[in-house]
Amino acid sequence: MKSAYERVGGLVWIPRMLEKIRLNAQNKLPDDYVPYLGKGFDGRCVRFLGINYDELVEKTLEGGSDDEILQWIFETGRKPNEDETLMWNDFMSKRGWRNSDGGPEEFQEYKAEHGLSHRDDILTFFDFYEVDEGRKP
Repeated sequence: MKSAYERVGGLVWIPRMLEKIRLNAQNKLPDDYVPYLGKGFDGRCVRFLGINYDELVEKTLEGGSDDEILQWIFETGRKPNEDETLMWNDFMSKRGWRNSDGGPEEFQEYKAEHGLSHRDDILTFFDFYEVDEGRKP
């Protein structure tokens, strides 16, 4: 699975979201990811970009690189400016940290559910994905 930190067009999350779409179509997406397709971070992303998730799925499965799909996103929805891109990346990469979005309690509960409550180095959801998917010890 691509890292949540990976970028296309300077934007985090999009490469991961597109890979999840592709893996799901091939029945290779882990079962625990499936209920969140188009929701959670995916939902925030498509709302931020002004596109419909089902249309994104259709476009992604037609084929094309992440860069090509990003161009379609910009043409269909909106293209964030430099400041919006910075805010998006900062918001997404810091979710779960301190008092962001629902507070640290929600994130700590999430870590505990996955047996990682002892890991003080996991500060955000992006950090969690890195550990959970084996990119970070």
